[in-house]
Amino acid sequence: MFYYQHYSFDLWLTLIKSDPEFKIQRAHFFHQNFNNTGKSVDDISKIFRQVDLMCNAVNEKTGKNIDADEMYLMVISLINGDRLNIDDIDYNALHLQMEELLFKHPPMMYADVTIEVLHHLKQKSGATFSLLSNTGYITGETLRKVLALYGLDNYFDFQLYSDEAGLSKPNHEFFKVMLNNIDICNVGKNIPLNSIIHIGDNPKNDIKPASETGISSLLINSNNNTILSLIS
Repeated sequence: MFYYQHYSFDLWLTLIKSDPEFKIQRAHFFHQNFNNTGKSVDDISKIFRQVDLMCNAVNEKTGKNIDADEMYLMVISLINGDRLNIDDIDYNALHLQMEELLFKHPPMMYADVTIEVLHHLKQKSGATFSLLSNTGYITGETLRKVLALYGLDNYFDFQLYSDEAGLSKPNHEFFKVMLNNIDICNVGKNIPLNSIIHIGDNPKNDIKPASETGISSLLINSNNNTILSLIS
């Protein structure tokens, strides 16, 4: 079987997925704590979705990154209008509260075979592994803890998150940062571009820019392929 010398993975909907209960409880938290206009829990859930879609679209268009603190403050502003001064928000406390809530309802593995496939690839290929992930309400700092929770961090030589890099997929510069890091963790080796593959669920953010950067790519989960395609 053919193995690549480096495997790059998207994270959300590629390796992990959200626990729906987290978003439900998050809406209840903001309903109770940041709701001077009396909006319903459903209204607040819709605002979270509205901000998420808007920020994703802006990040994809600009290639930059709107950070979690900005997104949460947008949500609070849309809930309250001029009825709450965002200068009074203790964002550090809010970040910790959201992280605590997340770990009460942590993301789940996307597929039962995910760790099995990663272990097989790591053992058989001798390749290096990395993550290349856009972030939203959940920061790269917190996502590193999520990976550690499942022992996934042991498989990755480095992790790149959009909020830490200030770049978002499909920006080619984000993929170039990945390529630079591949060189750093493969000192003394010559890793040609066609020996690198990026795996993700999003044709626009994962597959197209990977191919345009000159590396191989594989679309999974949003089509008929699964992560098992890497070892079958």
